[in-house]
Amino acid sequence: MATPDFVLALRAKIGTDPLWLPGTTAVVTRGDDVLMVRRADTGQWTPVTGIIDPGEEPADAAVRETLEEADVVAWPVRLASVGVTDEVVYPNGDRTQFVDLTFRLEWVSGEPHPADGENTDARWFPRDALPEMTDEMRARVDAGLSDEPSARFGTNRG
Repeated sequence: MATPDFVLALRAKIGTDPLWLPGTTAVVTRGDDVLMVRRADTGQWTPVTGIIDPGEEPADAAVRETLEEADVVAWPVRLASVGVTDEVVYPNGDRTQFVDLTFRLEWVSGEPHPADGENTDARWFPRDALPEMTDEMRARVDAGLSDEPSARFGTNRG
């Protein structure tokens, strides 16, 4: 599901005005491999990302999004970073900004594939051979792969 129903309901009321939403990023590891998906909308490789539903625990959203997008079951290990994205302007004019909670998850089961239409590919990459990605996504992945005991803050600040 590309746009959750609650976002569509809000958009019906506010139009294209800026909308602040909670989001999650799942940096899923299996040994030394990292799960990455190729987004259908931009063609870019990213970790699994998604919008947190109203009332949903953020770590549960990361687990849910990983299952929905890549058909992989994973378990949350730790909160890796907290940051705010730049404003996103979609082709229809909708403006959104996300507070992102990045989690490190460990693989439990499943072989990745693009499960819900949001991605065109899903696969494991060796940690030392990740595909090209934006600096912001690379910062999220680096935070997720780090062994730091606490979360990083402001990962989009370069």
